[in-house]
Amino acid sequence: MAGVETQVQQQVSAFRDDFQRLRTEIGKMIVGHPDVVEGVLVCLFASGHALLEGVPGLGKTLLIRTLAQALQLDFNRIQFTPDLMPADIIGTNIITEDPQTGRRGFQFQRGPIFAQMVLADEINRATPKTQSALLEAMQEHAITSGGTRYPLTEPFFVMATQNPIEQEGTYPLPEAQLDRFFFKLIVGYSDRAELTTIIERTTSGYQPDVRPVLDGARIVAGQDLVRRIVIAPHVQDYAVRLVLATHPNGAFATPTVNKYVRWGSSPRGAQAITLAAKIYALLDGRYNVSFDDVRKAALPALRHRLLLNFEGEAEGLSTDFVLNDLLGLVPTAADKAA
Repeated sequence: MAGVETQVQQQVSAFRDDFQRLRTEIGKMIVGHPDVVEGVLVCLFASGHALLEGVPGLGKTLLIRTLAQALQLDFNRIQFTPDLMPADIIGTNIITEDPQTGRRGFQFQRGPIFAQMVLADEINRATPKTQSALLEAMQEHAITSGGTRYPLTEPFFVMATQNPIEQEGTYPLPEAQLDRFFFKLIVGYSDRAELTTIIERTTSGYQPDVRPVLDGARIVAGQDLVRRIVIAPHVQDYAVRLVLATHPNGAFATPTVNKYVRWGSSPRGAQAITLAAKIYALLDGRYNVSFDDVRKAALPALRHRLLLNFEGEAEGLSTDFVLNDLLGLVPTAADKAA
């Protein structure tokens, strides 16, 4: 038993070291945004996908490209545009001819989705038809074409960026697409010190040396470790009640939810909170999940899974406002009568 405990301690220590090494490499290029960097890495080790939202020029694409440099994984970038077609993403069957027999047949030509890391840049510039080409890949880690199923190489990680202020020539992501993303991370403006460092780095010939520090096998091992972390029933129930509280007119709904929310979170929200909370526990050197871990994971896991009603949109509210109110009202201890 002592040997098993020692082995687990070593695995947890290695996980924390790997996480920190990735943070360090990303920090060579990205200034500030520690919560966003941590959120992207949480998505990676939770075997989820990340959606980054922010105005142009804040380093969203740079962050993802830097992460790709720090990982020994196949990487493809897809620039989403209004004329992009599903076949441009997943691939298509083409006619080929055998040079020896002259016989013709169809052969599947793989698209850029066949990579371990995929950057969907400005994903909301493509039509919903093209956006839907990612649905199967993100959920099943596989592609079906011409009746044949093609599994994707693990780990498979999709990161997407979108601009929240430009509406012309953009298409809002459907709820089914948004629900596939593990976290939605908001990239904000840099502060005075961070902006000063950015200017110094980008106008002085600064050449960061970002080196690959992890390979696919190490990432998959970390993903397996995360799922073995224990979450107590009462802590898991807290995560469940947080998700149920987003359902208007439900048993756990708050007054704000009933007034401003049209649709609440799917079960994927509870799954995301639980897995992310396990990672936060690991990073803190613990083998069990706390209430604080759950609370920390709730906002990025749920903000894109709530749909405000007309009244909420008319008053200019955000889902973050609703969720912060909810976190202040839902108790950690469950009512036994419920």
